[in-house]
Amino acid sequence: MWIHARMHEPATLVPAVTEPESFEGFYEEQRDRLFGALCLITGDRYEAEEVAQDAFLAVWERWDRVRSMESPAGYLYRTGMNEYRKRRRKAALAVRRAVRVATREDAFAAAEAHEVIRVALASLTVRQRTALVLTELIGFSSKEAGRCMAIRPVTVRVLASQGRAALTRAAESGRIDG
Repeated sequence: MWIHARMHEPATLVPAVTEPESFEGFYEEQRDRLFGALCLITGDRYEAEEVAQDAFLAVWERWDRVRSMESPAGYLYRTGMNEYRKRRRKAALAVRRAVRVATREDAFAAAEAHEVIRVALASLTVRQRTALVLTELIGFSSKEAGRCMAIRPVTVRVLASQGRAALTRAAESGRIDG
């Protein structure tokens, strides 16, 4: 749709300004992508669902500001990553208080060992896994991923490269199916 720049100058046309999309439309567009990314990052569908719900709630509460941002999706992903990190810190603190530095094998990872992609991603550091999911699976640029992770774009590229190299080594050694 086009409107005239000025009523008395019909020769100059500019695009009509449209209202930013609704939160509902934004939610429908981003819901599955965020949930999928969080499933891969957290390794747990239920935790991913809770983190995604909290992230969308935070965005909804600030929707008037968020919808006018350069990248509302980037803000959503960063909010989700921050929520995930906050949950990890709380869980680690609770474990330290309850167990006082007991090291045990992760039973969840052992039970899910048959799922190749989960095993492969679980072998990476959280930062490498997050960088790979955001850049390779979601398709964010290193700049956008850097905003989500609160790190520089060059660090995102380094982490993603390290993650790819670790996955290649694991596939070559037979630890995962390539």
